[in-house]
Amino acid sequence: MVMEAVSITIQKRKLTHRFFTPIREFLVDSRAVGIILIVCTILSLIFSNLPATQAAYSSFWQHPVHFSPAGLHLPDSYLLWINDVFMTFFFFLVAMEIKRELTSGELASIKKSLLPVLGALGGMVVPAIIFAIFNGHTAYRHGWGIPMATDIAFSLGVLSLLGKRVPLSLKIFLAALAIIDDLGAIVTIGIFYTSSLNVTYLLCGIGMLAVVKLLNRLNVTKPVWYLLPGIIMWYCIFNSGVHATIAGVLMAFSMPLKSLARLEQLLYKPVNFVIMPLFALANTAILLPADFTKAFSSTISIGVIIGLVLGKPVGIFLFSFIATKLKIASLPSHTNYAQLWGIGLLGGIGFTMSIFTSTLAYNAAALQVVSKVAIISASVIAAIAGHTWFRRVIPAASATLNAYKEIAESGEKEEISLAIS
Repeated sequence: MVMEAVSITIQKRKLTHRFFTPIREFLVDSRAVGIILIVCTILSLIFSNLPATQAAYSSFWQHPVHFSPAGLHLPDSYLLWINDVFMTFFFFLVAMEIKRELTSGELASIKKSLLPVLGALGGMVVPAIIFAIFNGHTAYRHGWGIPMATDIAFSLGVLSLLGKRVPLSLKIFLAALAIIDDLGAIVTIGIFYTSSLNVTYLLCGIGMLAVVKLLNRLNVTKPVWYLLPGIIMWYCIFNSGVHATIAGVLMAFSMPLKSLARLEQLLYKPVNFVIMPLFALANTAILLPADFTKAFSSTISIGVIIGLVLGKPVGIFLFSFIATKLKIASLPSHTNYAQLWGIGLLGGIGFTMSIFTSTLAYNAAALQVVSKVAIISASVIAAIAGHTWFRRVIPAASATLNAYKEIAESGEKEEISLAIS
């Protein structure tokens, strides 16, 4: 009877864990989301370049959005609403899972939590150096920040196409690395590419973050209490000149896990099946140049493509490899260095933050087009290379074995937790 009760309790806890972590299910097997993202990207590029649809389609995302009162400064187009408002929820959703993993999951140990930080650092430094090698002596040198970022939505989307072939721990590592990478890109934009940083708004945003942390310290768990300070914090960060999506990450890391679990249930489907597809449609509405040879002959495109396709995997792998060999950090569970190189390849999917940085680095529309063509080309190459690499280094049989190991370890953790309680 005692053993039966223990077994039932363990099963209940497993079901509760599954129920309260839908983003974990997304990381386990989310091929549908990955396919939707890719299809949306292809459709968007087609509509943007067909003579019959290009003008209407491209102008649609730039359609002005007006709010009253007039003094309230909010995003003024559909594109900006998607990138600055809706994508904040995506960053919030993924960041809350990273927080959970840092607290009690795959990244709970210091060594494992350090690996994505150091990997992201390498993935920013090496591509920036490569771009500078080709452009440091030219008028295009300001674009060194373009190949620094990894697009979290698309990189996870491509990895999700492999389903359970890839260990969950590796997907969590990529999510953590991409978030840290994007935060690095946001900081870079804030310091080097923002000419009008509003310190007053920034300090107000920090003040609202302090309010959220205070509510957490007071053990306030109802999400509704965090809504108003969260909205004010987002508004202040948006108007400070810093990329507004950082508000989602800050909120996720400042709120209690109990509150996050409830919000996760509410946001999971809208984020993955509405916001992410909209993001793909809006951000790939790019008119491709008729003469691609001119776009690829520029030192800008050379620096961006080599920086993303080669610099990203070299930087991520090299920094991670050195850190593990020096025993500063450790590899994710059930992974090896070959798989780590695959993550580096997928890190070359720059896209959103790279495109955003290119619009800040260059004022001339022609240079922005060259940058965007290079970013899209590099991202496609990185996606194909990463996907192909993982299919070679992780056969289906190995994927099944990894899945069983993770299930077994999950069961052991549940038993240990039950024994402690």
